[in-house]
Amino acid sequence: MQGPGKKWEHYDLNKNGKPVRIPMHVKKGDTVQVIAGRDKGTIGEVTKVLTKQGKIVVEGANVKKKTVQPKPGADEKGQIVQTESPIHHSNVMLYSKEKQIRSRVGHKILEDGKKVRYLVKTGEVIDS
Repeated sequence: MQGPGKKWEHYDLNKNGKPVRIPMHVKKGDTVQVIAGRDKGTIGEVTKVLTKQGKIVVEGANVKKKTVQPKPGADEKGQIVQTESPIHHSNVMLYSKEKQIRSRVGHKILEDGKKVRYLVKTGEVIDS
């Protein structure tokens, strides 16, 4: 049974008491396709990565409307603002703009010793 007040989100902590960063297969700037949820099929770019929560913000996905109150001193009107909300990183897959297909991500080491991410279906290297 829960008492009154806000229900806080608790993070897993490491031995030093800091939040554990969740490893993710996507980075800021990647093009992804949403594979689950209300916005299934939406293709957009990752604009923000929240490693403590394991969530990402995708451009054009999970858009919420928020009402903004007018400021009393300024001569502004109240308005409705649309913002993108975070979604879980497991609900997206990387997307290839060239081949128009989504794919899992893999890791490989090139001849020069550099470790890069690539799309499994197409072999296209993401990190260059």
